[in-house]
Amino acid sequence: MSAPLPPPVRILQLATAGWMSQVVSAAAELGVADALAAGPRTVEQIAVDIDAHAPTLYRLLRACADIELFEERPDRVFALTELGDALRSDSPVSLRDFAIWTGLPAERHTWTQLARSVRTGAPAFEGVHGVPVWDHIREHPDVLGVFDRAMTQTSRQIIGSIVAAYDFGGLRTLVDVGGGRGALLSAILAANPDLRGVLYDQPEVVAESGPVLKEAGVTERSTTEGGDFFDSVPAGGDAYLLSNIIHDWDDEPSVRILSHVRAVLPAHGRVLLVEAVLPTDRPALNVKLMDLDMLVLCGGRQRTEAEFAALLARAGLRLTRVVPGGHCSVVEAVPA
Repeated sequence: MSAPLPPPVRILQLATAGWMSQVVSAAAELGVADALAAGPRTVEQIAVDIDAHAPTLYRLLRACADIELFEERPDRVFALTELGDALRSDSPVSLRDFAIWTGLPAERHTWTQLARSVRTGAPAFEGVHGVPVWDHIREHPDVLGVFDRAMTQTSRQIIGSIVAAYDFGGLRTLVDVGGGRGALLSAILAANPDLRGVLYDQPEVVAESGPVLKEAGVTERSTTEGGDFFDSVPAGGDAYLLSNIIHDWDDEPSVRILSHVRAVLPAHGRVLLVEAVLPTDRPALNVKLMDLDMLVLCGGRQRTEAEFAALLARAGLRLTRVVPGGHCSVVEAVPA
């Protein structure tokens, strides 16, 4: 076992970790992995393909090689690694746009005010950018495009595990509240041929769900409805799914959303929250960092099982179980 690093060296390593994330984000934005998809290439060849300055590109790629995104070979030739393959646009496990998102000012500049959020308990985004995060994203189409693709990519990574972990059998109609373009709902319907689905989100979002539903072969068993979950949710479901919705909001707005669900939930109904539940008995750095990201961006939070139980109770719901599903779990509740 190697000797532990001296504290100053370890602090330096931790304090400069943000530089590493910018390296990953820059490589993603430039499209280096796409340029290497067909095989190893020289820096000069890559530079021509991505319209970059070759000598400076080499400085980026040699850093990328040290964190195993790419492999550096003799004569400044670089090749794609298994890790770097996840930065390809067309990879089934691509997180390219999520990596780009973390380098955008909307995300990165907001984190510079983490200490202020800790002092005040309030999100930092509006103080940095002048408007709340959701308004900023809507007002900047370039940011909106990256954000939407990033959320689609991260959602894709949890879909298989959630569909496999939770038994949707016995349900008749599943309403996906804030379900985006329907990726998760489509996968659930495809795996449960007796189930019907309702996709509910902002009108302009669900308007783009057609190709997703069609590709999954579930168009005939699904309908879409546009609206705002702060105003109401559609009636008629015996289960209501909210995937990574509640973590975007602090307790008061979360209770408001859940209360709208409770208002239309039948006596036999279920509420299913797909969330990264914060454990209390083991380290979970990724979830704890996500919790801080929710804080600075929008005032949201990740919650423990006990915190979910208390939140659900305020909306007239009772937590029945938490079904592990990989990074995310299914928090199940019924009418109290």
